[in-house]
Amino acid sequence: MDVLSRITAYLAATLFIAGVLVICQMVFIRYILGMSTSWQTEFTVFSVTAAMLLGSPYVLMTGGHVAITILPDALSGLPQKLMRLTASLVGLAFCAALAYGAWIYVWEAWEGGWTTGTVWNPPLWPALLPMAVGATLLSLQYVAEILRGEN
Repeated sequence: MDVLSRITAYLAATLFIAGVLVICQMVFIRYILGMSTSWQTEFTVFSVTAAMLLGSPYVLMTGGHVAITILPDALSGLPQKLMRLTASLVGLAFCAALAYGAWIYVWEAWEGGWTTGTVWNPPLWPALLPMAVGATLLSLQYVAEILRGEN
């Protein structure tokens, strides 16, 4: 799971860089050339959001997430382990529910031929797919952390 989390972190970094480059291109087109833009804002929102979702398993793996640990840090031994395990199980339950709902949402968008309804109007399912994949991988990373006892 750690290898997969690292791979998706590299993909997330690439998507974030793509979003930044497209914003720069949009600024150049709009303000230097005086032309209108049609797809850049939507692409940037999709790519940066996908980067956040696909990078989340790596953040969990490395402990880079924001946490308030004053109470667990004040404890030691079994109470601390139980508190961290409980928090991990709650996180896993939430992420698993999110993954389940996200896969249904992606399937509905695919089957229904949903589009964004904007000027660019791309299909919606590719924009939703990172949510399903990211939540699924985050759930699996939670399982890995729990099995390692690093919760």
